[in-house]
Amino acid sequence: MSVHPHEGLPSFDRAARRAAVLDRIGSGVAVFRAPTLRVHANDVEYRYRPDSDLFYLTGFPEPDAVLVLDGSAERERSVLFVQPRDPERETWTGKRAGVEGAVATYGADAAYPMSELAQHLTPIIARGGALYYHLGHDEPFNQKLLEIARAGWAQRPRTSNDLPTSLLSTGTLVHELRLYKSPEEIAWLQRAIDIAGEAHRAAMREVHPGMYEHEIEALVEYVFRRSGASGWAYPSIVAGGDNATVLHYTSNDCVLRDGELLLLDAGDELGCYCADVTRTFPVGREFTPAQRRIHDLVLESQLAAVAAVKPGVTIEDVHAAALNVLVDGLLSLGILTGTRQQAVKDGTYKPYYMHRTSHWLGMDVHDVGTYKRDGQPRPLEPGMVLTVEPGLYFASTLPGVPDEYRGIGVRIEDDVLVTATGHDVLSHAVPKSADAILELRAG
Repeated sequence: MSVHPHEGLPSFDRAARRAAVLDRIGSGVAVFRAPTLRVHANDVEYRYRPDSDLFYLTGFPEPDAVLVLDGSAERERSVLFVQPRDPERETWTGKRAGVEGAVATYGADAAYPMSELAQHLTPIIARGGALYYHLGHDEPFNQKLLEIARAGWAQRPRTSNDLPTSLLSTGTLVHELRLYKSPEEIAWLQRAIDIAGEAHRAAMREVHPGMYEHEIEALVEYVFRRSGASGWAYPSIVAGGDNATVLHYTSNDCVLRDGELLLLDAGDELGCYCADVTRTFPVGREFTPAQRRIHDLVLESQLAAVAAVKPGVTIEDVHAAALNVLVDGLLSLGILTGTRQQAVKDGTYKPYYMHRTSHWLGMDVHDVGTYKRDGQPRPLEPGMVLTVEPGLYFASTLPGVPDEYRGIGVRIEDDVLVTATGHDVLSHAVPKSADAILELRAG
């Protein structure tokens, strides 16, 4: 008997999450929207992925739903509006939870059909208080909600002193909560990252000259699904040779040649928690001397940045730790001239390292949470998870680069948890030193 991929992973106290948001609402009301299905081609739809905030608060997996959190209600403080049961439709698209399941399975205080949203939400808005809603990508629903809001505001007496005075983003309620990962969330992230590690190791073992990038893409995503992930967390970047100098290359349609490097940036999604891992390794059996120098330099930079991760430092500090090593290396290779301080000040390194070193990671690959407070970089705190991913890129057309480095792109990325005493590299099981990669390749 096979083991279910979620077996052994802890469940979440989503009621406590909703309670935390309700505490922040005061007398206001927050509206969270699950997107509708989108058409891929003609009548074929994209695979559905829940809205991260609504799923964080409810676990409700179906499209076309709305969560209303009402801070001034006595009983129905958490209400789901969902698609009702429809046996004929469910024959084609699968069973729905319906209004009964929204309460019994997903913990809503009450649930109603989506068709009754205006009927129930209008009087809630009419009571006054701030309205929280994220004006995101669903323009038809944006307009529908504003119509409901106007109808609610119109019901208020002219003498009322508690008319809504603001429309605020629900991100101000939820995103700080999501930034700090609970032990349960860390367990889910770790499992997603472990699956990504399996895929990266499989690619390192199997790649050889003459394969196409899309063959490695297929192998990686096969491992994702075989291991129980829902699929990729972002389109896999499988970039051989000069393609690795394109940061978000996703064509994945070129042949892999001996003497080139393969940059693999691939992560899966498990229960809406994302992995984000990058490794760079030879298509053949060895690094060239020039490739080894660049790879070792990026690795030294990455290790310095990871070592900097601890409570109290900032993402800017982590970036600076990586950047200082990269600039010193570019100076020693003769690619840059002058001093480190001048190169950093003038940005002469940017043709070779044009992105930042870190971003938050969680239910979104580029996860929510502010990077600054009061205009200043915020200190890292236990429970935050970030990527650490320096790189160097020498496009074949880039002027002023020695020929031996042209067409080399290297990025090394790990997923790192901030702990009370420092950090924990969640993706540590994926080889990243040149020697460890070659040992795996040889085996």
